[in-house]
Amino acid sequence: MRRILVINPNTSESVSARLQARLGNKAGVEVHTVTARFGAPYIACEASYAVAGHAVLDAWARARSGAAYDAVLIACFGDPGLFALRELCALPVTGLAEAAFARAAQRGRFAVVTGGAAWGPMLHRLAAALGYAQALGGIETVESSGIALALDPHAAQRVLGAACARIVRDTDARSIIIGGAGLAGLAQTMQPDVPLPLLDSVDEGLAHILSGAVAAGAGRKPGFVWQGVGAELLAWGAAA
Repeated sequence: MRRILVINPNTSESVSARLQARLGNKAGVEVHTVTARFGAPYIACEASYAVAGHAVLDAWARARSGAAYDAVLIACFGDPGLFALRELCALPVTGLAEAAFARAAQRGRFAVVTGGAAWGPMLHRLAAALGYAQALGGIETVESSGIALALDPHAAQRVLGAACARIVRDTDARSIIIGGAGLAGLAQTMQPDVPLPLLDSVDEGLAHILSGAVAAGAGRKPGFVWQGVGAELLAWGAAA
């Protein structure tokens, strides 16, 4: 039985519950979802994204002090703190975006549909950092955030479906990622109405970890004493 730590980088307990419900019933894994204890209710801009990176490190440091895990999934389609956590953590670490990009790229060029207009340039930057700039064929964002879409599934299917139709019409994408923790499950519901394969970023996150394709992190202490961070992260950052 593999034990997976799922970190929700925003403070919305409803999103954590959605993640646990979606991933917690998979055979062969034990999923433990934790919620950021500070930051934004839903990450939707550069500032909230920056704070979420710190919140991810804090959540990992707290979780690791109480239990042993086999891998870590950053459950935000944007992967805040991904590179920093890989530096500190010796376990395999991935995020929803990296996992979905990796799977979609196997089919060729892909596109992304997600909630929150600010995510467009942020995801282009992340795709470049992860080496998927050439494979990313387009991003369609809708005005509503992922959490707002999750609260109204019928409206979500309508606006996300229209975004998928634009992808089909205007790009050469071979698949479409429905990106966002709050949108878990919608790809499966929408698939009959979309002629391209739809990938659920939450499902792909767990699948990527279980595939064995995620390398272990460095597990490196920074060698200095943090200032003003949580007690658990402070303890990890202390010089060896």
